[in-house]
Amino acid sequence: MNEISDNAQPLLRFGWEEWVALPDLGLPALKAKVDTGARTSALHAYDIETFGPANAPKVRFTVHPVPGREDLVIPCSARVIDRRTVTSSNGESESRYVIASSLRVGDESWRIEMTLTNRDRMASRMLLGREALKDHITIVATDRFQQPKLSYDVYTRAGLRQTAPNRALRIAVLSREDNYSTRRLVEEGEARGHSVEVIDTTRCYMAINALSPEVHYDGKRLPRYDAVIPRIGASITSYGTAVIRQFETIGTFCLNGSDGITASRDKLYAHQLMARHRIGMPNTAFAASPKDTDSLMRLVGTAPLIVKLLESTQGKGVVLAETKKAAQSVIDAFRGLKANFLVQDFVKESAGEDIRCLVVGGKVVASMKRTGAEGDFRSNLHRGGSAKVVRITREERETALRAAKAFKLGIAGVDLLRSETGPKVLEVNSSPGLEGIETATQKNIAGLVMDHIEARVRPAPVRSRQGMREGGED
Repeated sequence: MNEISDNAQPLLRFGWEEWVALPDLGLPALKAKVDTGARTSALHAYDIETFGPANAPKVRFTVHPVPGREDLVIPCSARVIDRRTVTSSNGESESRYVIASSLRVGDESWRIEMTLTNRDRMASRMLLGREALKDHITIVATDRFQQPKLSYDVYTRAGLRQTAPNRALRIAVLSREDNYSTRRLVEEGEARGHSVEVIDTTRCYMAINALSPEVHYDGKRLPRYDAVIPRIGASITSYGTAVIRQFETIGTFCLNGSDGITASRDKLYAHQLMARHRIGMPNTAFAASPKDTDSLMRLVGTAPLIVKLLESTQGKGVVLAETKKAAQSVIDAFRGLKANFLVQDFVKESAGEDIRCLVVGGKVVASMKRTGAEGDFRSNLHRGGSAKVVRITREERETALRAAKAFKLGIAGVDLLRSETGPKVLEVNSSPGLEGIETATQKNIAGLVMDHIEARVRPAPVRSRQGMREGGED
């Protein structure tokens, strides 16, 4: 209930507890205790960690806005404006970070400062101190909820994710190389106000336990990241995916998951996975016994044939055998080295060209045609190939999307061959380079990656339970 004060402003009547919203932090409904004995307001927060440059520090924290609903987690971040020592009513002192946010009550909104602290033992998730109370607010100390009531139901609706505000993120790029792709991701993230840290995957080590799994680095526990971008080299796939699994266990969003990376790096399993999803690819065969060489070749077709090491990357370990005899010689040589390999049909009509489709967040965001160097059937840019922008067909687009989905990858480079019977997937790359495709298409691919991350790390709604729909009474 509002009245008119002497200066003609509506007089706001506050009870000792009110429903409020902090829209800047993505908290549309909170119960706040009004305490005029406290100077500064306080917000209940967990996992409080600072990040960003020392001259402009930010703080990342999480909030459980509904008491008793630990499954509802709202990640927040804000600029640190101060650090203060606060003494509680029982005489205990605590150093707290101070942030600012708009406070909305009913139809009115104004900016307040608040400290961050763990109020787990408190019934209210927020305390409103006297500095936050405007001059035209009058306190009715014997009553509650004098202002419009809100509902915790807002946290169960799909709109929670769409209405969440943009915020500064803390992102880790797992990479051992200072290359173009890593630099672009850092550059684009920082341009948006995010903090992007490059972490050497091989220097991470893990504390594996049920209560508090952690990732450590250089003698310290790594902080809570909003997102991890894996740029795992093929030579450290096993250890790199173990590190990613640890982040997944903690609950961090990983742009590409450990399972997808593992599947993409195992060429035999990758082809089996694509076959399971009925994704077109060159005829492929695999065998372990040297007695099966001729039968193996007959499964694929007639020469020329491709013989490919399972561990091959960037075109290395891939051989074109133009005759049956040449194929037998290559297979025998690989077997003599005790190497695992695939034999594939050579798609002649592709003429040393393939198409790289870059899929981000379930969309083909760019595509380029790669042509091999003179006399080379391989089109890899690392081997001197060239690239130019290309318009792909609807069938090619759908094939690329199905391939990325089969591997459950947030970002994937899907390499296609154009054949007489439709697109054939050569490979699904879980750590695609950005330089070639950004140069060829003149698109900001790193920016599209950040768009996808920003959308995915927004809070997810939870299922409604008894007690969520409180209209103001406990």
